[in-house]
Amino acid sequence: MSSWPDAPVLVEVWRSGFLESVHRGAVVVLDADGEVTWSAGDVARPVLPRSANKPVQATTYLAAGWQPASDEELAIAAGSHAGEDGHRDRAAAVLAAAGLDAGALGCPPALPGHEPTRAAWLVAGREPERLAFNCSGKHAAMLAACVAAGWPTGGYLDPGHPLQRAIEARLSAAAGEPVAAVVVDGCGAPQHGLSLTGLARGVGALVAAAEGTPERAVADAMRAHPWYVAGTGRDDTDLMAAVPGLLVKGGADGVHVAALPGRGAVALKLDDGGDRGRAPVLAAALRRLGVGAHALARWSAPPVTGGDGVVGEVRPSAVLAG
Repeated sequence: MSSWPDAPVLVEVWRSGFLESVHRGAVVVLDADGEVTWSAGDVARPVLPRSANKPVQATTYLAAGWQPASDEELAIAAGSHAGEDGHRDRAAAVLAAAGLDAGALGCPPALPGHEPTRAAWLVAGREPERLAFNCSGKHAAMLAACVAAGWPTGGYLDPGHPLQRAIEARLSAAAGEPVAAVVVDGCGAPQHGLSLTGLARGVGALVAAAEGTPERAVADAMRAHPWYVAGTGRDDTDLMAAVPGLLVKGGADGVHVAALPGRGAVALKLDDGGDRGRAPVLAAALRRLGVGAHALARWSAPPVTGGDGVVGEVRPSAVLAG
């Protein structure tokens, strides 16, 4: 894609009564049957969902024969953890059960994303580790799925590997559309382009699935153990705790997807790839699914600080009103 079409302003940042900046993008709301009920911007244009693809990807590991030892392991397989001690330990346990160790991981070494943990590592002079990378749970589960299915673990990130072909097919089927592109994600794994409508449809199908299916298993594990999906103090963790039944997963570069059983699903993309504006857009979209304003208050208009005080807010634009 050489250029993007004009997109509506979704978010305004106000500081001391001055409009400081705006964030443009697209957002879609689907009903429980996967049909579009409201949208703003081009929700048919392919985007890279990044880690928002993880919940549907995780169903592939179960279908391949992986049997996680706990729902916590399944949650971290679909998550983007913060590298806290329990996160790294859980990913390591997935590998150990498959007869592997961290040396098999194809994601790069990293410092923990959790600030206190990272600070402790820096003080101790501890080097980056692959288990601390936020996608190590996904990679560990990918490797465990390969072992369970009898596929080679070497080359497991190659788009032509049986695991990656199965992931692409499952993402396409869940979205109800062909994968638009296959590129390399930040963790080194293949990343699959989908429209926002397709992304929302696929995640909505997880919470609507029957008990006993891989789809429902992933949704239930993520909702029961949101700390393994994100980590301490992160929006996905806290949103799932605040809204019963909600499944929510963020992705890099301004993408978020969420779904509620019996209500539907939403997906958004901020074209500037930033994080600052995504919470008000997500909150406004969830209001259209019937989530109460009180439960979403923390995310609806995050404060803008100045010195020791609040001097403004990040608010949804008029496009999102209703």
